[in-house]
Amino acid sequence: MIHSIAFIAYPVSDIPGARHFYEDVLGLKMARNFQDEWIEYDVGDTTFAITTADTKHVAGAKGGTIAFEVDDLDAFVERLKDRKARFVTEIAASPVCRSAIVEDPDANEVIIHKRHSA
Repeated sequence: MIHSIAFIAYPVSDIPGARHFYEDVLGLKMARNFQDEWIEYDVGDTTFAITTADTKHVAGAKGGTIAFEVDDLDAFVERLKDRKARFVTEIAASPVCRSAIVEDPDANEVIIHKRHSA
């Protein structure tokens, strides 16, 4: 039985550029660094990783997508705009959430997400 997600990894082409985006723009805190080839960020009970060590996957391939849940979507989006993040879509609403999509330096899409209150 699967009971949780162990980690999600994005291949990137440039670790310093990707770290700037994920740490300085998005505000994630690095949890572990493995020889500057695999960087991990603990997000809730899941780990998000960026890597140049995965030669089987190509950076920015428009494959998987990650969605980070935030407390205040509007404030977070404004902070991303102040930090010059590249937006794919502005805030949009669905029946269960509101979200916006930005791109990292390799054009991997990152969803900034806020569920509607129950």
